[in-house]
Amino acid sequence: MELAGSGRLMEEWAMNAFFQDLGRTVLARWKRVDFSLPEFPIIAQEALEKLPPAEHVDLREFLCEFLRNDEQPMQTDSGFGQPELVVYDHPRFYIQVLFWLDGTTAIHQHEFSGAFHVMAGSSIHAHFNFENLHPINPHFRVGDVRMKTVELLETGRTVPVFSGPEGIHSLFHLETPSVTVVVRTQNDPGTGPQFNYLPPHVAVDPDFSDALTTRRKQLLDVLEMSGDSAYPELVREMLNELDFERGFYILQHCRPHLYSLCLWNEMLDLFASRHGERASGVAASLEEAARRDEIKELRSSITAPELRFFLALLLNAPARTDFLALVKQRFSDMPPTKTVMSWVEEFVAVDEFGICILDARFPEELDVPEEEQPEVMLMAFQYFLEEGGDLPAGLSSFSASEQKMLRAAFESSSLGILLA
Repeated sequence: MELAGSGRLMEEWAMNAFFQDLGRTVLARWKRVDFSLPEFPIIAQEALEKLPPAEHVDLREFLCEFLRNDEQPMQTDSGFGQPELVVYDHPRFYIQVLFWLDGTTAIHQHEFSGAFHVMAGSSIHAHFNFENLHPINPHFRVGDVRMKTVELLETGRTVPVFSGPEGIHSLFHLETPSVTVVVRTQNDPGTGPQFNYLPPHVAVDPDFSDALTTRRKQLLDVLEMSGDSAYPELVREMLNELDFERGFYILQHCRPHLYSLCLWNEMLDLFASRHGERASGVAASLEEAARRDEIKELRSSITAPELRFFLALLLNAPARTDFLALVKQRFSDMPPTKTVMSWVEEFVAVDEFGICILDARFPEELDVPEEEQPEVMLMAFQYFLEEGGDLPAGLSSFSASEQKMLRAAFESSSLGILLA
């Protein structure tokens, strides 16, 4: 995405003057309600809708002015945004412009409230609830992460932000860069910690630091890299002795190596026997976290907005109907299943383990020459994707059990959500 104008530049405003005017508008309205925190998200949303940056700010002009002009508000050392620019500051609230190059936000909640506006680009936006909450300690919780809604936010949209568990959400930015303007409070007392959520069952405080656990994970890396045979037994001892939170982080960190040693299920069972019913959702959350990390890693190497859109839906769409409805909303010129197939074809790959489409692998049990496997895999996925229809001629030679193997390869992958 070239940094061209994101809207029509209003000549009567320099860029800094625009954000000063926006800030003064918010301040005047908020002061009239005695700085009521519950009122702030709607005040911020209405101000951004009255003075939408997407229509009034030329993005290139804004960048040039920020680079050239020393008279800027105090900047933070925040790592949020790529980067974050503070464009208006008041003791009670501020306005930030956030650039996103390859960022995908975790499922998270905030210790602030306000509203955000899509100034350039677009995003997939998902809202969540956290139900049946069970606190392990002040920084770690288990429960049920449930998606409420998922929507496509295009340039010009404004969305309120609510602090605390009412505002659990995630954003997957589609264009590079995507740019959002956020009008937000400094901090809403009593709404922390700012939990991140690992669906379907875990919430963690990302700002809580345990230096001892960090060092232990680093030492386990040393043992892994050196091939030390004591690694499994030391992990067993730690999982037997550590509390729930620290045991979880050790299990999460060691997962890839434990898989390679064929010890993952054993260690999961050990953790479950140590912590009982509270640990029942840990396995699903760690598997889902690994799946999401793989998709996010893919996203960082892909610039085509339509393919990023596909990955965003694989992360966020709760069901096939939601997935296809959002595809149809954005790409209405052909049937959504046909659009999906065009994207799936882009992800056929060969690696050291064989043929795959994302994390779906061609079944080793099927006796098919390797050069024919991509075509068979795509043909099978299209058949399972479409509702009804005759079995393709290319699959007619496969027995019912072999067809089930092919379907199972997709059902256990990120593509499983799309099967009819």
